Amino acid sequence: MVTVRPLTERDLPEAQRIIRDAFGTFLGVPDLETFRFPPYAQTRFGAENVVSFAAERDGALLGSNFATHWGNVGFFGPLSTRPDLWDAGIGQLLVTAACDAFEGWGIRHAGLFTFAQSAKHVGLYGKFGFHPRFLTAIMAQPAQPVEIAHQSSRYSELPESQRAAAETASRELTEQLYAGLDLRAEIRTVAARNLGDTVLLWDGDSRLAGFAICHLGPASEAGDGVCFVKFGAVRPGSGAAERFAALLDACAGLAIATGMLNIVAGVNLAREEAYRAMLARGFRTQIQGVTMHRPNEPGYSRPGLFVLDDWR
Repeated sequence: MVTVRPLTERDLPEAQRIIRDAFGTFLGVPDLETFRFPPYAQTRFGAENVVSFAAERDGALLGSNFATHWGNVGFFGPLSTRPDLWDAGIGQLLVTAACDAFEGWGIRHAGLFTFAQSAKHVGLYGKFGFHPRFLTAIMAQPAQPVEIAHQSSRYSELPESQRAAAETASRELTEQLYAGLDLRAEIRTVAARNLGDTVLLWDGDSRLAGFAICHLGPASEAGDGVCFVKFGAVRPGSGAAERFAALLDACAGLAIATGMLNIVAGVNLAREEAYRAMLARGFRTQIQGVTMHRPNEPGYSRPGLFVLDDWR
C-alpha cells in the first residue's frame, strides 16, 4: 500500500535522485547519472512557506511533491515519481496532498507549470480542477554589463534593522498586483540559505519600484553559471515599462557581480508587454511550458503587469 507522509531530511538524497531521473527520463536524457538538474529537494525542503510530501511503500521512497505559498497564492512542484512506477496512481496521491495544503492555507489562487506538449500531465492536473491557461516562456540572455537607470540595492547588503522594512515594501508592491500576494518568506529563504539574493529597485522618492528574487549558481535552482529570476515584479501604472527595463538591468548587474554567465527568467505570454521588453533586451526563449490555474481565472497573469515567474 502506498502512503503519503511528510518528507524528512534523510529522504532528500533519494528524493533528489528520483526528481532527476523522472525529469531526465521524460526529456529523453541518455545518461541520467550525469544529468545535472537543480537540487529542488534541498532548496525547498524545510522552507517556511513550503510543505514537502513523500510517497512510500514498505519503507521505500517512490516520489515527492512540494507545495509553496506566496501569501494566498499557491503552487506545487516539482512533482516526481520513480519512472518505473509511472501510471500507478502515485502522482495523484501527491497532488491530493498539495491541494489539501492549499485548503489549509486558505489559498485563493493556485497554479503549476507543466509541459505544454504532454496531454498526460495536463489531464492529470485537470482532474484536480487546474485549467491550462497561458504559455510561459523560459528565456535566457548572456549576462552583460549595463548602466542601471534607477537606484538599486541588494537585500543581503541591508543591515538587519532595515530588512523588515524592505520586506514590507515588497508586500505593498505585490498587493497592487494581486490582493494577498506575498513574497516575503521567499525573500527570507533565499537569504537564509545562501541561494542567491534579492535585487531592490528604488524610485527617486525612495519608494520601491520593483524587486527580483534571484537564485545564483549550482547550489540553488539556477544551475552552474546562471542567475535565475524566480520572481520579479515592478510597481504597476505609469512608468511600469521603464521600471521593468531597469529591473532587468539590475538583475544583469547582480549576475555580473557574482560571476554568473547567463540570466534565466520565465514570463507568462499573457503579459505581452513584459515578453516584448525581454526580447528587446536580448532574451530568447529556451523552452515553453503551460501554466495551469485553479480557479480558471488569470490571477495576476494579466496584460499590463510586468512580472517574472514560471511557477516551477
